Amino acid sequence: MQDKLSLMIPGPTPVPETVLRALGRHPIGHRSGEFQSVVKRTTEQLKWLHQTTNDVLTITGSGTAAMEAGIINTLSRGDKILCGTNGKFGERWVKVANAYGLDVQIVNAEWGQPLNPEDFKEILEADENKEIKATIVTHSETSTGVINDLKAISQHVQKHGESIIIADCVTSLGACNVPMDEWGIDVIASGSQKGYMMPPGLSFVAMSERAWAAQKQSNLPKFYLDLNQYRNAGTKNSNPFTPAVNLYFALEASLDIMQTEGLKTIFERHNRHKTAAQEGMKAIGLPLFSAKGYGSPAITAVAPEHIDAEVLRKEVKQRFDILLAGGQDHLKGKVFRIGHLGFVNDRDVLTAIAAIESTLSSLGLLNGKIGEGLKAASAALK
Repeated sequence: MQDKLSLMIPGPTPVPETVLRALGRHPIGHRSGEFQSVVKRTTEQLKWLHQTTNDVLTITGSGTAAMEAGIINTLSRGDKILCGTNGKFGERWVKVANAYGLDVQIVNAEWGQPLNPEDFKEILEADENKEIKATIVTHSETSTGVINDLKAISQHVQKHGESIIIADCVTSLGACNVPMDEWGIDVIASGSQKGYMMPPGLSFVAMSERAWAAQKQSNLPKFYLDLNQYRNAGTKNSNPFTPAVNLYFALEASLDIMQTEGLKTIFERHNRHKTAAQEGMKAIGLPLFSAKGYGSPAITAVAPEHIDAEVLRKEVKQRFDILLAGGQDHLKGKVFRIGHLGFVNDRDVLTAIAAIESTLSSLGLLNGKIGEGLKAASAALK
């Protein structure tokens, strides 16, 4: 059916009608007092979401722009850094760091497994000359459905004394607890099309005072992503360049919705949906890809045995107009992923599980009695 597509992917995620209506407002001047009021309010709302008193800057660009900004504004050519890699996005930050001539030491874990905080601890403690300037971690590794222990890794970085920690929270912010100040995180990057429940186009960089101190020493090239320009403009509730005005309207509307729901309730909702998705898949007989206890509240990765995951995804989309995410790189055809991030409710999760179960049955690939997955998911949502 036309215009009925349901997004159950890690981004873009579904967008509330209230946010869509805000997006459709007539643009206003981005140097006007009216727009400055929007910037002022959303900046305070963003600090609430990040649980910080630090600067949170808004960039017109994707989450990758935010991460690149965090890297190039705090480091200098030749700086030694640690970068955790246990999926597609950890590998991306290695590529960005290499592109800017940084000396990258990789802390690796197999795809589907979490990064081990003790690996970071060992390397950081051995760095007696304090040569490591930054540690980069992907909190929620979208490609594998794994949540990494950002809190524990951040604690080891703080004890090092010299290294800052740069966190990709693109699919964790707004889905699980990321208290920036409490955990001592120096840079947090996120994007609008994830937990913010908005279309793509805005990204956000939160910076601690330690990060700003590092920024003063940074010599990597930057212009559009020069965060000092954004900070200076922010003191006047403005932007150094022409921003996506209508996306700011959408941002204000989405953050209003989030504040009404409350952080605790938002986190609980995402955790319930994660549990329902996991229990539903296990009841159907489909193994989870992420290590036990490390499933992301944003997305559940499933590794069906003896089933082409791409065939399953195609059939679910064709029969039910539900879009699931596929596996990336070497996981293509081996993994599918159920997004439960942002503007997703119990009905969405149950519908997706029922659609997967029905599709497997129609393909003659369902082991067991139809309805067991839905039953398990329903029980998890009580």
